[in-house]
Amino acid sequence: MNKGVNTAVNEKAPPRQTLWVIVALCGLSVTFDGYDLVVFGTTVPSLMEEWQLSPAEVGTLASLALVGMLIGALLVGTLTDILGRRKMLLLCVTWFSVSMVLCAVAPSPELFGLFRLLGGLGLGGLMPTAAALVIEYAPPARRNVTYGVMQSGYALGGILAAALAIPVLPAAGWRVMYLIGATPLFLVVPLTYRLLPESLEYLVLRGRRAEALALADRLGVPLPEPQGASGKRKWYSGVRELVTEGHRVGTALLWVTCFCALLTVYGLSTWLPQIMRQAQFPLGSALTFLLVFNLGSIIGSVVGGRIADRVGSKPVVAASFMLGAVSILLLATRPSTWAIYLLLAVAGHGTIGTQNLINAYVTRYYPSSARSTGIGWALGIGRFGAILGPTIGGLIIDSGAAWQWNFYMFAGVAVIGLFAAGLVPLSPSLAAERSARRQARIGAPALKESML
Repeated sequence: MNKGVNTAVNEKAPPRQTLWVIVALCGLSVTFDGYDLVVFGTTVPSLMEEWQLSPAEVGTLASLALVGMLIGALLVGTLTDILGRRKMLLLCVTWFSVSMVLCAVAPSPELFGLFRLLGGLGLGGLMPTAAALVIEYAPPARRNVTYGVMQSGYALGGILAAALAIPVLPAAGWRVMYLIGATPLFLVVPLTYRLLPESLEYLVLRGRRAEALALADRLGVPLPEPQGASGKRKWYSGVRELVTEGHRVGTALLWVTCFCALLTVYGLSTWLPQIMRQAQFPLGSALTFLLVFNLGSIIGSVVGGRIADRVGSKPVVAASFMLGAVSILLLATRPSTWAIYLLLAVAGHGTIGTQNLINAYVTRYYPSSARSTGIGWALGIGRFGAILGPTIGGLIIDSGAAWQWNFYMFAGVAVIGLFAAGLVPLSPSLAAERSARRQARIGAPALKESML
């Protein structure tokens, strides 16, 4: 039996108002994570012009933020299960908001890169924290779609960055785009401090039962029951659970899927405007393509999450990788403009949408005691792919190779992710959840184990 908190048998969701407050606040937080992802790509031409940067140097700048995200995901993802999910969410949002202001006033590419690196620490820790909170409070039968709705904020942030860049860059310059990214400090932090509840799982695991009971009563949800010892966990307890016999192989394969998905997400988001300009599209059209790319991921995340709740996460993640690979490969043929819009929308789902589905899958794959740690480490390892994506893309452009070669490379990486997702075995945590849900709904057809 997995140690942790038994939420698999708890089919009662919090009141709708409570649930959507949590989803909205976490979604609003990751909106600005998505904004940060795309804002750099929109400002790449301006940065190259002002500081006379080569594509390889821009790729290095992009990778610095991702190094920070790697460290943040590993560090904060682990600490969140110890210090609390609400507290870490507030800290991460505040941290990256301040870094945005520093980027806006950076006088040189060296300092700009340093501030991007520091800001990445907060951005890297934000996603695992928000994911763990939403998955905990979401109804078990609708966890994927609930998470998909929350995670859509990520793509909305990308759309916001792409849409604002079209009028703001020519009129006010690239620095204003980063000042806008500091908005969470004045919008998200006060609302989160006032309205976001702490994780009940965290309180129970830390032995703060009276506090957890009072919060559960206020929220109108049952108190999760502890399994095994609580309040005595070491900092490495969650990490150790990731490599237990029941999770070891799945952990490695899920890390590969995150690596592949994040390589394509960050590579395309960084270089798509520049690639499309190389294909003779004007800057305004290139930015519109980036907007469509993110819009497709929103639709795909919600629809894919709904399907995953019905048939299981594994086949949906694999199918999403396949859609991403095919659509990216077809973009290299330079079809008509309307076909490009359609393919970019599908590619948005096959990259950003796929990563969103993976996040929900990973968060459910582990027991609640290792939930933040599991998604934190998966995203942390995946950041190696996020670092390589912009770097390799920049090197391909810098080499003078045809613009299609970036699409060929990203499509190939998506194929690797497809095979890794298909090989992920059923975990004890998902097996327990499946069994509990089947017993709770006698007579309902059970999900096939291979589909989970």
